[in-house]
Amino acid sequence: MKHIKPLVFLCVVLLFGCQPEDKPPPNVLFICIDDLNDWTGFLGGHPDAKTPRLDQLASESMVFSRAFCPAPACNPSRASILTGIRPSTSGVYFNPQPWRSSPVLKDILTMPQYFREHGYVVKGSGKTFHGSFPDSASWDEYWPSFTQQKPGDPMPENRPINGIPNTAHFDWGPVNASKEEMGDWQVADWVIDQLGKDYDKPFFLACGFFRPHLPWFVPQEYFDRFPLDGISLPVVKENDTADIPEAGKALIKFRDHENVTKYNQWTRAVQGYLASGNFVDECVGRVVDALENSEFKDNTIIVLWSDHGWNLGEKQHWRKFALWENTTRTLFMVKAPGISGDGSVCSSPVNLLDVYPTLVELCGLPPNLKNEGTSVVPLLKSPDQSWEVPSVTTYGKDKHAVRLRNWRYIQYDDGSEELYNLEKDPSEWTNLAQKPEFESIKMELKKHLPELNAESILKN
Repeated sequence: MKHIKPLVFLCVVLLFGCQPEDKPPPNVLFICIDDLNDWTGFLGGHPDAKTPRLDQLASESMVFSRAFCPAPACNPSRASILTGIRPSTSGVYFNPQPWRSSPVLKDILTMPQYFREHGYVVKGSGKTFHGSFPDSASWDEYWPSFTQQKPGDPMPENRPINGIPNTAHFDWGPVNASKEEMGDWQVADWVIDQLGKDYDKPFFLACGFFRPHLPWFVPQEYFDRFPLDGISLPVVKENDTADIPEAGKALIKFRDHENVTKYNQWTRAVQGYLASGNFVDECVGRVVDALENSEFKDNTIIVLWSDHGWNLGEKQHWRKFALWENTTRTLFMVKAPGISGDGSVCSSPVNLLDVYPTLVELCGLPPNLKNEGTSVVPLLKSPDQSWEVPSVTTYGKDKHAVRLRNWRYIQYDDGSEELYNLEKDPSEWTNLAQKPEFESIKMELKKHLPELNAESILKN
């Protein structure tokens, strides 16, 4: 890489234990998307989804088709991904909790900090950490600032525009603005500009996109791509919640579903989510194009993930904040030149907690022994190998889901349970937890529940 100066390069070579004739350490383009579930072309989560740029990147990457979040909420998921520490270890379970207030995370080296400690320049823009708790200690540079992760968005007048009274940001519809005025578009502009600069160190460049987080306000052109008369609604089973324990029902946003149906907004809500996903797809494509047109394209790892899944009426639930497949399944793909196969797919369940140790290994850094995830580099090299590492998702103290092979096991803090065979029941319509013939599989999955369940940290 011509941008690494000789003396700095020698230091980096010695640091990484490489021989001088080896390639310099790879750069990292770290792309994260807020609230995008499997409604993409390459995952097939919704028949109307239009995500051509994500599909193109997927065709050049290793896709983990069964990737799950550490927590089904923005703050605990992102805190876990970026520190490598489970929510059940840190006590960061919910969005209002300042994650640096956790005694476990107070002085932890976040992923960008760890890369900086090992010779990288680290900078970024957009929603990387949860919006309320950016971390200035993690970055050399952040745009728009260390305390404001993203520019504001233009907003429609006379909100709510979906007609649901007192709905706050649970709202959707077109905004009378150009795409260039949107915060995510401007984040992409800044990241694109960084990819045209010179560097005397390898870089870790974060690019965080806010959409399709609520409210689903994007320009009209994106709504026009999804005519209302062609929208497919999620398939919902009547009385689907009948076999869910009370602790599980307590997580369901029944009021949201009542309002969506009462005000005849289900089709428009799905349209708004699809339109927002299409908008962010275009933003991702612009950034990837900039990398492809730069001199860094052959020595830059792209990792792309979304912080959790989303429900749009399945089980009468909206948003995230639950432990089922739709709320916990997410995007995860890695394009590592010379390592990950183009268009290959790994169907073994993995967790976004694994991103930190995976990138550390890919970049030749020494392992961070505090990481609680597992590097998935072996799967990048051989996606079909047997993988018996469970994926665990946590939402609140003593509330966990374990995903292993084709099974999902959920245990709540009162001991109540759910068990689903995803191969035979992909919509999780039949809870098998109380059937004696499944006791052995349930006991196997229970062994993977976290032994440590830290007390929830206090809100400031």
